[in-house]
Amino acid sequence: MSKSIQGFSTESKLDSKMDSRLESSSCKCSHCQRSFPLSALIHRVDVNGRDVYFCCNGCEGVYMLLHQSGFGGFYERLGSTMLDPATKQPTNASLAYLDEQTFLEGHTKPIAPKAKKSNLTPELREVGLIIEGIHCAACIWLNEHILGLQPGIHKVHINYTNNKAKIIFDPALCPLSKIFSLITSIGYRAHIYDPSVQEIQLAKEQKIFFTSFVVGVFCTMSIMMVAIAQYVGYFYGMAQSMKDVLNLISCLLATPVLFYTGRVFYSGAYYGLKHGYIGMDFLVAFGASLTFLYSIYASITRSGESYFESVAMIILFVFSGKFLEMRARRNAGDSLDRLHTILPSVVEVESSSGLKSCDVKSLAIGDRVHISPGGMLPCDGIALESISLDMSSLSGESLPVQKHKGDELLSGSIVLERSCIYEVRKPYEHSMMSVIITMLEESLASRPRIQNLANALAKYFSRIVLLIALGGFLYWWHYASIDQAIIITISVIVIACPCALALATPIASVVGISRAYRAGLLFKEARFLETLARAKTIVLDKTGTLTLGKPRVQHIQRVKGFDENLLAHFVRLSSHPISRAVAECFHTSKPLALSHIAQQDSRGIYAKYGDLVLLGGSLEFLIDRGVKLPDCKVPESSKLDSMSVFGYSVGGELVLLCYLQDSPKPHAKELIATLQNQGKNIVLLSGDRSGAVESIARELGIKHYVAHLLPAQKAQYIKNLRIDSGKITSTDTYVSNALTTSTPTNTIVMIGDGLNDILALKAADVGISMGAGSDIAIAQSDIVVLDDSLPSVHKAFQIANQTYRRILQNLALSLVYNTLLIPLALAGFVIPLVAALSMSISSLIVVANSTRKG
Repeated sequence: MSKSIQGFSTESKLDSKMDSRLESSSCKCSHCQRSFPLSALIHRVDVNGRDVYFCCNGCEGVYMLLHQSGFGGFYERLGSTMLDPATKQPTNASLAYLDEQTFLEGHTKPIAPKAKKSNLTPELREVGLIIEGIHCAACIWLNEHILGLQPGIHKVHINYTNNKAKIIFDPALCPLSKIFSLITSIGYRAHIYDPSVQEIQLAKEQKIFFTSFVVGVFCTMSIMMVAIAQYVGYFYGMAQSMKDVLNLISCLLATPVLFYTGRVFYSGAYYGLKHGYIGMDFLVAFGASLTFLYSIYASITRSGESYFESVAMIILFVFSGKFLEMRARRNAGDSLDRLHTILPSVVEVESSSGLKSCDVKSLAIGDRVHISPGGMLPCDGIALESISLDMSSLSGESLPVQKHKGDELLSGSIVLERSCIYEVRKPYEHSMMSVIITMLEESLASRPRIQNLANALAKYFSRIVLLIALGGFLYWWHYASIDQAIIITISVIVIACPCALALATPIASVVGISRAYRAGLLFKEARFLETLARAKTIVLDKTGTLTLGKPRVQHIQRVKGFDENLLAHFVRLSSHPISRAVAECFHTSKPLALSHIAQQDSRGIYAKYGDLVLLGGSLEFLIDRGVKLPDCKVPESSKLDSMSVFGYSVGGELVLLCYLQDSPKPHAKELIATLQNQGKNIVLLSGDRSGAVESIARELGIKHYVAHLLPAQKAQYIKNLRIDSGKITSTDTYVSNALTTSTPTNTIVMIGDGLNDILALKAADVGISMGAGSDIAIAQSDIVVLDDSLPSVHKAFQIANQTYRRILQNLALSLVYNTLLIPLALAGFVIPLVAALSMSISSLIVVANSTRKG
């Protein structure tokens, strides 16, 4: 006898007529992977027609739960690892799998402690969850507050746009199953974050919302038809018995709107009160319930007018606002959420037996991966053949980029034209696109400082509103009637919902981060939007940031005759940018053999050609090696003084001088002018010579510059700008026109790209690194310019200023709304119906202001 249970075709035990040989055979439990006699196992057939076996009902329950939740891949990751049978777990069987070590390793990640690890340092892990049932900022606060009080949970943040929670916890003190149970206990449901599962959950939630909305609309429209009849009867006369019938019909129609469509408000109010929190849900539920009860009382006693249509409209308006707000919030974050699904999950990898499919998270350094046309590279690596790539998702470059054998390839690039083979050089989690996705997640998990103010206001706002409503009720009861007192109290409670105030910051921040990414900018935390907008001083590195970092020979001075072919071979021995620039001016002909090659970093190179000693580099390097510099007439010396000089000597005699200069990047002058017009102080810091730094500063219109700086001195200069007047007293190190400022709380932004900028990037309030810079500089910065262009730097300031303005506008709108309308409601000029409509409109205005273009 069999039956179907939740998608499984079941039999209580194996058929007793089965061959007796099976009695002695063994089989593994499909959940715990332990071997048991086949006759002792429970046999099932899953929805795909496969036979599955379980040692106990607990294992069966966990197996079914995992597959129904979309976590069937857990068993693929499990491999040969055996679990304890679910009935032996110390926690509830339905959640026991969450605490398995294999599950934790597959769905959580370890967090490195900030302090030096000791025996007392807890093993912290981070998990991403999707929490169902969240429909307002109060739900966010409640979940964060309750989870944050739990011992063993170190950090909780829930993203308002997609209901994703990031939780850092100690599994020894607070198992993952306990976190799930705690979330359930306050009226919500948690799922391990997975992009595909999230889409299913979002679709499910939207379907439930839409069904509730349809019920609310149908019943409310019907109530309004009844209300029209009541209004007509009010003016033309109607028997009391007919009024009673119409009131009964209105009550019956308002009931499903209040208790079905509005059940989310009752649920939120109950769990909020259970944990000592009064928020939007309580205000809406309390106001609508009070109106409903008063209407029943007025209908039964025939002592006043009923407001059943107001009950329905209050719930419908607020619910509609929540539904539209939910759609808008998710649309704002859609472009970021889609990043999780663009990278492939499985690729073809070479093996001894041919090509095999491999999970991208399992790719190891040295694996040779085959990618078909249109496929995306999952990991960073090197090309094994020439290839054409679409790198628009990384750099914004719209044209195909040609890569040759040995060139570096970045994950997120799309293969064009034909299949390619490349070798993995970085694991999945350390590759470019994976790092970008992680940074974006972390930026969404952070909050601007200004949001703390909004949260503090919203936290106490509801209690203050209840006190105001109570005072209004007592006043109108004393000077008017209890009927009018109740109506005015309801209007005050409904109109003062703090939803717009709570929405003001998070929705604008998410929109700003999303727009920044589309513009080729990666903000690692949302708070940097606010900090960048408030910055007063911008500090810039020179080489590679404001300049191309590719010096060009501007003038060649031949002191004596020399063999150009010999020079061409000699300068090609070094990869220094200056040597490369000189090499472009001289071409090789026949090959020459050079020996005793040596290089001194950043100074010069040495080699021998037969008995001749060849030297090339700075003039200081040549002098140190005994080369005598003859008196040379330098043409147009006033222009060449600011250039770098490369000297070349043969046999101890100087034969050639090359004057080189780096050029400013395109749009560098426009960027500096724009920032200066915005009232920002601009400082140029460089380790280069004074003449070269001064030349670039003058060309770009920068008044304040400092040369000859070591990395630590750059950082110290920035610290002085932040905490002191910014004056530098060491005249040996700094030029005399270093920037001074009297602002003790100066907000500093540092823009750099190289290894020598790392300390300065960390010392500033906001560090911006250029995407073509060093990996370490990018890792230490707060904002990354992915396309390495100065117009994108300008765009970063534009987006930050725009986002900050909209946050302030949203806060102002919500505060002005409450400041104006609460007194009107308290004075009796606003009925509950209008209060509900205006409250919903205020929230939608905040969302529209945050998402508008321009």
